[in-house]
Amino acid sequence: MNNLIETVVQRIANLFNTEILALGETSVTLNLIFQILLALFLILFICRNLKGFLKYRLLSKFKIDEGNREAIATIISYGIGTLSILVLLQTQGFNLASLAVLAGGLGVGIGLGLQSLTKNFTSGLTLLLERKLKVGDFIEFAGLSGYIKEISLRATVIRTREGGDVVVPNSQLVENQVLNWSYDTFTARVQIPVGVAYGTDPVLVTETLLNCAYADSSVLHDPAPRVIFKGFGDNALNFELWVWVNRIDLSPIIRSSINFIIEYQLRQQGISIPFPQRDLWLRNPEVLAPTYATNNHHPVSLAPELEKPKKPLSLRQLLHEVVYFQNLNDLELRQMIEIGYRKRLSSSQVLFREGDPGDAFYIILSGEVEVYVEKIGKHLTTLGPGKFFGELSLMLGIPRTATIRATEETLLFAINNLAFEKLLREHPELTEAIIQELARHREELAERQKQLREMGLVDDDEDDKNPVIWVRKRLKNLFGVTSL
Repeated sequence: MNNLIETVVQRIANLFNTEILALGETSVTLNLIFQILLALFLILFICRNLKGFLKYRLLSKFKIDEGNREAIATIISYGIGTLSILVLLQTQGFNLASLAVLAGGLGVGIGLGLQSLTKNFTSGLTLLLERKLKVGDFIEFAGLSGYIKEISLRATVIRTREGGDVVVPNSQLVENQVLNWSYDTFTARVQIPVGVAYGTDPVLVTETLLNCAYADSSVLHDPAPRVIFKGFGDNALNFELWVWVNRIDLSPIIRSSINFIIEYQLRQQGISIPFPQRDLWLRNPEVLAPTYATNNHHPVSLAPELEKPKKPLSLRQLLHEVVYFQNLNDLELRQMIEIGYRKRLSSSQVLFREGDPGDAFYIILSGEVEVYVEKIGKHLTTLGPGKFFGELSLMLGIPRTATIRATEETLLFAINNLAFEKLLREHPELTEAIIQELARHREELAERQKQLREMGLVDDDEDDKNPVIWVRKRLKNLFGVTSL
């Protein structure tokens, strides 16, 4: 029995050690094939775990972003794997030079059969080395949008917004146009079309849409939102609200949120959103006249008349309350509304202190602020909704003479010096209108001029006994208005 077992074992051993074919000086046996397959399995296992170790543990400690970690880990793991396979073949006695001859002989046939695989392989290397597309990027491609989840040497995995994974051959991403929304940042613009009925005040629409933009926390204040008048449609005045957000991949959610706000605010302002209409012309209206007279009943509404909601403060009306802006027309006021921004103060938050630069003008939309002088601890006044302050400080560059602090949650409309300078440069006629309004208050201007002289803030080249000429020179020096 033992002899039989030894005989069977010897025959199996001989079978595994029997030469199947010869590659150069190397004899290929089943035993050698099993050894190589086992070694290849170990190499693949080590490379896969090495990639995960590099990506999630080692490289993350150096605070390298996800896209760069993926590229570095992939290239290193594939490189070590390729080198390990070459070393394995060399240690098993294979002559790599003879393998090169064999590969050259089979190369033409294999190349024709594996053209697609080779193209995707080289495209994968291109993606990993060029870094135009990285793991974590949000892209749009061939009607598909999603995040790049993984880039391998053959294909790229894209995770859609709905949670599905789409495998895309690398060659398609290299050879076709791909919109990368997050190439260097996720910040981008969202455009929201809005149509309003003919006869609606465009200034009111502009103000309302800007209020809607600032009401959403995801909208950036810099760049500031803008309202674009697209044109005159068949049934509506077509506007477009442009807002910039720092997560463009969340645009469907942001767009929905702003649309809810727009619908509510338009309803509050009494602005109607029209629907497509068609005029119907009757050839013989007198035929239908008797029928219409018979059936034309006027229903009586039994519902009690509801009290109309109080409209929020209009920025146009508030700007008209500012003495220096009273004679500006609607177009000029619209420009001022558009360059402004909203600033929110929490309770007890200080907006500015006395002596700070006069670099902005404010209107209180809601809440309340306290005006006081810190040096002497004196309370001057309290300002509520609709009140404004800082207009002369902005236009004349006068330092603050008091401290402003919010007594409760407060929302301000603000125009800073950079936006004001841009407005004056682009619209010199607005500059002249402001100067004419300032000229109506010569005594106050003269007092301000005197204060600035005492503080040493009036340059000799702009000083003048005539306050209006002084204002003209000061605006030119402060804001670089060349037309003055």
